[in-house]
Amino acid sequence: MNLQQQLEHVINNKTKPIGSLGLLEDIALQMGIIQQTITPKIVKPTIVVFAADHGIATTGLVNPYPQAVTAQMVLNFVNGGAAINVFTKQHTIGLVVVDAGVNFDFTNTKQVVDLKVGYGTKNYLTEPAMSDTEALQAIENGKIIINQLAAEGCNTIGFGEMGISNTSSASLIMSAITGSKIEDCIGRGTGVNDAQLQTKIDTLTKVFALHNLGDFSNLPVQLLTKIGGFEIATMVGAYLQAAQQKMVIVVDGFIATAALLIAQQTNTAVINNCIFAHTSGEQGHEKMLAYLQAKPLLQLGLRLGEGTGAALAIPIIQSAVLFLNEMASFESAGVSNK
Repeated sequence: MNLQQQLEHVINNKTKPIGSLGLLEDIALQMGIIQQTITPKIVKPTIVVFAADHGIATTGLVNPYPQAVTAQMVLNFVNGGAAINVFTKQHTIGLVVVDAGVNFDFTNTKQVVDLKVGYGTKNYLTEPAMSDTEALQAIENGKIIINQLAAEGCNTIGFGEMGISNTSSASLIMSAITGSKIEDCIGRGTGVNDAQLQTKIDTLTKVFALHNLGDFSNLPVQLLTKIGGFEIATMVGAYLQAAQQKMVIVVDGFIATAALLIAQQTNTAVINNCIFAHTSGEQGHEKMLAYLQAKPLLQLGLRLGEGTGAALAIPIIQSAVLFLNEMASFESAGVSNK
């Protein structure tokens, strides 16, 4: 028997009807295949939150909150006051906060990992967001943080993000790669009302046309240079390296999935390591997940980011691993099989 057949045999011989643990059985199988063992385990699970600013935020056209909120929230993560702090603490999950390009200096804040590429991207309403060099540096930075965590023994990782206006960047990425109409990709983001939503759609439609984004559907680095954020580009590198390190990757919400769309253009096999935490409340996320043929674990209407969905999903993934390793088989329990 090959490994997949061995895993299926173990799963099907637990003291339960076949398939009765639903998606948990799929996860147990996937975990075993990723880790190449019939006894997979979660070690030092960690959420990495990548933070960066977007030049378009300075216009106020796509965001009700000011750009300064990005840095303020990074400090909130460091001080333990955000939702992601509450959930990682609850479930004993590690938390790493990365400055990928916030328009602020965290020089005196030791808890923030400095992988800053620049002080926010340029305003892509008038020019490309970043240079090729910056995009490649950000991708490289993502690989660096993953290698560090892997060296510390982490084998299960979730990615979160913080960046005022980053739902706009994610919407543009989604439209360029999936071919969906821009208005079908744009959600309310952080607290946008109807009038603001229409302004956001009009603004991003202009951006799409300005950069001819449809021409970059298969050119991931160039797409990042046009409309990416430094946190999204860094996340792309992190996805690629996490797959390389044979880590289990827990995919969070809309922005994290947009980064995955770019990563899987570079290496289509990345998705084999991905478990999708949830379907977010952003309208484009459900369509994105359908495009990736993903089966998300949770549907809680979350649209916060920060990796909150991933943190909530990790205990469920842990349950899948535990039933595989600890639940009795029909033979060991002396229970009659059908």
